[in-house]
Amino acid sequence: MNRYSWWKYAILGIALLVGLLYTVPNFYGEAPAVQVSSGKATLKIDNSMVPRVEGALSAAGLTPDFVQFDGNSVRARFRDTDTQIKAKDAIGKALNPDAADPGYIVALNLVSRSPEWMAKLHALPMYLGLDLRGGVHFLMQVDMRAALTKKADAFVGDARTLLRDKNIRHAGISRDGNSVEIRFREAAVAQQAANLLSDQIPDLQWAVAADGSDSKLTGQLKPDAARRIQDQALKQNITTLHNRVNELGVAEPVIQQQGSDRVVVQLPGVQDTAKAKDIIGRTATLEIRMVNETTEARDAVGGSGPVPFGSERYVERGGQPIIVFRQVVLTGENLTDAQPGFDSQTQEPTVNLTLDSKGARIFRDVTRENVGKRMAILLFEKGKGEVVTAPVIRSEIGGGRVQISGRMTTQEANDQALLLRAGSLAAPMEIIEERTIGPSLGAENIAKGFNSVTYGFAAIAIFMCAYYLLFGVFSTLALGFNLLLLIAVLSMLQATLSLPGIAAIALVLGMAIDSNVLINERVREELRGGAPPQMAIHVGYERAFATILDSNVTTLVAGLALLAFGSGPVRGFAVVHCLGILTSMFSSVMFSRGLVNLWYGRQKRLKSVSIGQVWRPDGDKPPATTEA
Repeated sequence: MNRYSWWKYAILGIALLVGLLYTVPNFYGEAPAVQVSSGKATLKIDNSMVPRVEGALSAAGLTPDFVQFDGNSVRARFRDTDTQIKAKDAIGKALNPDAADPGYIVALNLVSRSPEWMAKLHALPMYLGLDLRGGVHFLMQVDMRAALTKKADAFVGDARTLLRDKNIRHAGISRDGNSVEIRFREAAVAQQAANLLSDQIPDLQWAVAADGSDSKLTGQLKPDAARRIQDQALKQNITTLHNRVNELGVAEPVIQQQGSDRVVVQLPGVQDTAKAKDIIGRTATLEIRMVNETTEARDAVGGSGPVPFGSERYVERGGQPIIVFRQVVLTGENLTDAQPGFDSQTQEPTVNLTLDSKGARIFRDVTRENVGKRMAILLFEKGKGEVVTAPVIRSEIGGGRVQISGRMTTQEANDQALLLRAGSLAAPMEIIEERTIGPSLGAENIAKGFNSVTYGFAAIAIFMCAYYLLFGVFSTLALGFNLLLLIAVLSMLQATLSLPGIAAIALVLGMAIDSNVLINERVREELRGGAPPQMAIHVGYERAFATILDSNVTTLVAGLALLAFGSGPVRGFAVVHCLGILTSMFSSVMFSRGLVNLWYGRQKRLKSVSIGQVWRPDGDKPPATTEA
C-alpha cells in the first residue's frame, strides 16, 4: 500500500543528484578572470579565439585554471588578482598590436570558482543582480515621436518618387504631423494617385477630399503601422545597446523593455558611471562608398605604393586591406531596414536592404554607372570606420530594394543585417533615471538575504520537528529538497538573482511547508477516526493532494499575473515565485511520501507512527496508533 516502485525512487535519486550538481557552484564563490570580447562590429568571437588566448598566456609564462568560450566572449580564470592583471596585459598586447585601434576588448571580470568539469556540464552559478553585486542602473526614455516623424519624412520622399515615376502631376507634397498631404488640380488625378499610393505605401490610410477648387490626398498613418514602427525602433535601440555594452566587459547586462517607450539598462559590477554613459550614448553612422580599383589602389593594397589621392585605406572582415574613395554615396539616414533572406534563384543567404526614396534614386543612378565595380558599406564609430561588406554591382538596382549576396552563411547574413540595421539608434534616447549601487551595499544585501532564508528555514525546521516528530523530520527534509531544486533550476536557467528573488525564496519556504502541514494533519485526522496507521498514511496523502493542488494552482495564477504584467523587480520576484511553487509540489508530495514509504512502508504490522499528539474529540482515551 505504502510502497514506491523502484523507478520512482530512481527519479527522486536523479533529481537529488542533479539538484546537488547545479546548486553547488553557487557556493564556490568567484575567481578573478580576464574576458575577451569583440571591440569592432565586424569582428566576431568564436572557438578559434581560445587557442590564441592560451598561446598568449603561455608565451607570458602564465597558467590559467582554464580558458573557455561562452558564446559571446572567451574567459580565462586565474587563482589570484596579480596573475589576472599580468594576463590582461599579455592578452591585450597579443590580440591588439595597435593599441590606438584595438580590435578586441580585454577586460577584468569575475567567474565562478567551480571546477572545470562542472563548467563543461554548464553547471554554473546564478548571476547576481544589480542590488546584490553593485553597479549602475539607467532608465532611458525613447523619443517615439521622433521615430514616427522620421518615418513620415521617409513616406513623403517615397510618395514624391512614386508619383514622379508614374508621371502623375501634383501641386505640392507636405507632412503634417504623421500624415502626408498631397494637393492636385484635378479630382481624377487625385484618385489615380490614391490608387497607386494605397498599393505601394500600405502603412498609410489614403483618402481624397475637396480643398476649395483643388483636391487634397491625405495619407494618415495607420494605428497598427505606428505601433509596428515604434516596436521596431525600440527593438533596434535595445539591440544597439547590447552591442555597445560588450565594451564594458559586463558578465550579464540587463537591457530590457519597460512599458511601451522605456528601456532599463543595468550593468552589474560596473562602477564607472561616466564611462558607461559614454558607451551607451555614443553614435554610429553608416556610409556607402565606391571601392577604388585603379592600378595605384592595387599597389597600395599590396603595400608597394601610397594610397591614391582622394581615397582611404580600410580593412575588410577577413583582414584584407581595401581602398575606397572618400566621396560618400549614401549614409545610414537613407537606410530604412536590413533583413536576412535567401536568393530566389540560387537559394544563397542574402542581406536585403530597403532605402528611402532619396536613397533609392541615388542608388539607382550610381549602380547604373558602376556595373561590375565594388561598392563598400562602412560602419563608423568614434571616428573609426570598418568595412562591413563590399559586394560587386551586378546590374542597375532601382526601387529602393538592394540585395547583397556572395559566399555568406546564414549566420553571417543575420550578423550583417544586424550590423546594418543596428549601427545607430533608431530614435533618440534620454537618461531619465540614474543610480549607482556600491559593491559593499551589494554584499550587505547578500548577507541579509542569506540570513533571512537561513533563519526562516531553521525556525520552520524546529517547529515541524517539535510538533510532528518524525513526520516533521520528513517534512523538513522535503523542504530542504525543495530549496535544493529551486536553486538548481535557477542556476540551470542562468537566472539573475536579485533581492526580490531572495524574498521570493523565503516566501516559497513558508508556502512549501504548508503542503506538508496539510498532509500531516490529514494523516492525524485519519488516525483520529480509528484508521490503521498504514491506511491513515495512504488516505492522508491521497486526500491532501487535491487541497494542495488547488491552493498551489491559485497561487500560481497570481504569480503568472505578476510575471505577465510586472517588470523589473516585480518580474524577478514572480519568476522565483512560480518556479518555487512547481518545485514545492514535487518535493512536498512525492519526495516526502518517498521518505515515509521508505521508513514505514515495509512494516506489515505497523502499530504506531511518530506524528506527534493526535487530539481526539473525547480527549479521554489516547489513541493506540500513535507514539509521542
